Amino acid sequence: VQLQASGGGLVQPGGSLRLSCAASGSFVGIYDMGWSRQAPGKQRELVASVGSGGRTNYAASVEGRFTISRDNAKYTVYLEMNSLKPEDTAAYYCRMRVGVRGGSFDYWGQGTQVTVSS
Repeated sequence: VQLQASGGGLVQPGGSLRLSCAASGSFVGIYDMGWSRQAPGKQRELVASVGSGGRTNYAASVEGRFTISRDNAKYTVYLEMNSLKPEDTAAYYCRMRVGVRGGSFDYWGQGTQVTVSS
């Protein structure tokens, strides 16, 4: 199982970006999906998650500005980020709970850099 993230870049404060993360490989199902981020010198933190039934959860710092969604047919999770702030600058990592033969496990993408700066 591999997760491929894309969509990061440099954006001015107040701008928007959309991150995508697609799973590929052999699996029986994908359960919850999420995005985390890690800024230099800080611990990785959960940004948003979406369950298999569509229930979403957001960190307080991004509530109302970020929207997580999923396309089950494409095995893809998205993160729409609006009203970006300099403090949103970080490497963003997608995570999926994937069912494979023998159980279910967490898989992580390679990270995509988001830089918010004027």
